Amino acid sequence: MFERRLYYHIDWALVIAVLALCVLGVIMINSTTADPTRGVSRMYITQLYAIVIGLGAMVFMLTLDYRTFTDKSHLIYFMFFGQVQMGARRWIPLKAFNLQPSEFAKVGVALVLAKFFGENRGTPSWTDLAVGGLLTAIPLGLIAKEPDLGTAVTLMPVFLAVAYLAGMRMRILGMLLLCTVLAAPIAWKFALKDYQKSRISTFLDPSQDAKGAGYQQIQARITVGSGGLTGKGFKQGTQGQLRFLPVAHNDFIFSVLAEEQGFAGVLVALGLYLFVILRALEAARLAKDRLGAYLVLGVLASFTFQVVYNVTMSAGLAPVKGLTLPLMSYGGSSMIATLAGFGLVLNVRMRRFTN
Repeated sequence: MFERRLYYHIDWALVIAVLALCVLGVIMINSTTADPTRGVSRMYITQLYAIVIGLGAMVFMLTLDYRTFTDKSHLIYFMFFGQVQMGARRWIPLKAFNLQPSEFAKVGVALVLAKFFGENRGTPSWTDLAVGGLLTAIPLGLIAKEPDLGTAVTLMPVFLAVAYLAGMRMRILGMLLLCTVLAAPIAWKFALKDYQKSRISTFLDPSQDAKGAGYQQIQARITVGSGGLTGKGFKQGTQGQLRFLPVAHNDFIFSVLAEEQGFAGVLVALGLYLFVILRALEAARLAKDRLGAYLVLGVLASFTFQVVYNVTMSAGLAPVKGLTLPLMSYGGSSMIATLAGFGLVLNVRMRRFTN
C-alpha cells in the first residue's frame, strides 16, 4: 500500500511536465473544435473529463507496489486480451465518452513482458524471445485485424525495448529488421488493404491524388509551414479554423499547434516531450530491480514511438496513420491509458528506496 514517506519521492517535475502537455492539448482542442455559431467546444470539456479520470488512474497506479501489478500481469493481460478479442474497436460507453480497450493493451503488454523477462536471468534465449514475441503478437494481430493498424504497431516498440534491455543481442535485432524488409513485398501484396497502400504511395507523391488520399498530407505540410516563427495566434489559424485540415483535433493536433503558435510553440511542446522522455529514462536507470527498469522502458517505448511518428507525420515526413499525439490529441481512452502508464513510471522511481 501507499506509505506517507513515499510521497516525498514522487517525481513532481515529471508530473508537472505531463500536466503541461495535457493543458496545451486542451487549449489546442478548444481552438480547433470551437463552433463559431455557438462559441463553445464540447470536445475540450470531454477531454478535461478524460484527464480527471486519467489522473485517478495514475494515482491508483501509485497506491500499490509496481511488483503487485506485474505479479498480476497475466490477469491484466488476459483481461485486455479478452476485450480486444471481442473487437479492438469495441467501445465501452461511459457518461462522458466511450472507452476503447485496445489503448490499454500497451500497458498490459508492458506489464506481462516486464514480468516474463524479469524472471529470466541472463541473456534471453531464442525460446525466450519467441515467447515474448508471441505475447506481443497475439494482441497486435487481433487489433490489426479490426483494422486498427495504428494502435497495433505501437506494441512492437514495447517488445523490442524490453527484449533489448534484457540482453537481446544487436545481431538478433538486425536479423529481425532484415526479415521485416524481406517480408515487406509479401505484406504489400497480401496483408495491406487498398487504403493502406494508398497512404504509402501518396506519401511518396501526394500530388498523384491531391484531392483524395494525398489531401491530408498536403494540408498538414501547408498548416505547419504557415505558422512561421511566432504563429498566427490562438484561434487565428486558417487551416485549423476553416477545417481545411481533417481531424485537426486528433491526428493533426501538432500541425495546428505549429500554425497558431509557430516555431516557438513547437519548441515548447517538443521540449516538454523531451523532458518527459528523459525523466522516464532516469526512472528506469534508478529502478531498484530489473523488473522496474523493464516496465518503465516498455511503457516509454510505446509513448516515444507514438510521439515521434505523430510529429513526423504532422510535418509530412511520414505516411498518414491513425496515431494520435499522446497527452495532446483528443481521445479519452488514449489519455487515460497514457496517464495510467506514467503512474507506473512514477511508481518505479518512487519505490527505488524500498525493500
